[in-house]
Amino acid sequence: MSIKTILVSQPKPDGDKSPYFDLAEKYKLKIDFRPFIHVEGIGAQEFRTQRVHIPDHTAIILTSKNAVDHFFRIAEEVRFTVPDDLKYFCISEAVALYLQKYVMYRKRKIFFGKQTIEELVDTMKKHKSEKFLLPCTDILRDKIPETLTQFKINFTKAMLYRTVASDLSDLENVYYDLLVFFSPGGIESLMKNFPDFKQNDTLIAAFGPTTANAVLKNNLRLDIHAPQPNMPSMTAAIENFVKENLKKKK
Repeated sequence: MSIKTILVSQPKPDGDKSPYFDLAEKYKLKIDFRPFIHVEGIGAQEFRTQRVHIPDHTAIILTSKNAVDHFFRIAEEVRFTVPDDLKYFCISEAVALYLQKYVMYRKRKIFFGKQTIEELVDTMKKHKSEKFLLPCTDILRDKIPETLTQFKINFTKAMLYRTVASDLSDLENVYYDLLVFFSPGGIESLMKNFPDFKQNDTLIAAFGPTTANAVLKNNLRLDIHAPQPNMPSMTAAIENFVKENLKKKK
């Protein structure tokens, strides 16, 4: 099972620096990028049916750049003026810096974790008197609200956008040696776009346990799984597979 062509179910990385580009050059691979899923915002009318009153909240939990975009979009659509003293608790520094698209960063109360909800909660516990709003997608991971509940964080969920399958019909007759997935939604999109999909010799890589479970639940073969103790990234796992394959050929 040699790998020469790879389809990564994510947008192409910005700029000319990426571990994927290094991998492609090192092993003479053809790597294409195509998002299998995308998000669509819900309208103001549907938002109102959730009976979430934004002005009741004094802080906001932002777990992704999508959450940032759709919070400010829905605020505008419902004519809510975001107050200057609103506190922002971001899952990572990258998400916090993304806020600059909408607010004067240095003039706002912005906190962030390293990458996980547990790390962010450590900071939030110092602000337990706040009423938190959690903008999210329709497929929010259970771990986030469960962790907030576990630490008695006073929060309200607000579903502001949906994750939907992208149209991949133009790929119908395109073959790749390896398909790379990062979410259960990507697997669902594959099966929705190609209900007669037969894996055969096509290799499948999955990042994270929920994605791996989605592969198996759809009766597909999981060939590459990351992260692993010695392979923390997807590119490291793919490279390890390629190297092992080259050894077998010698």
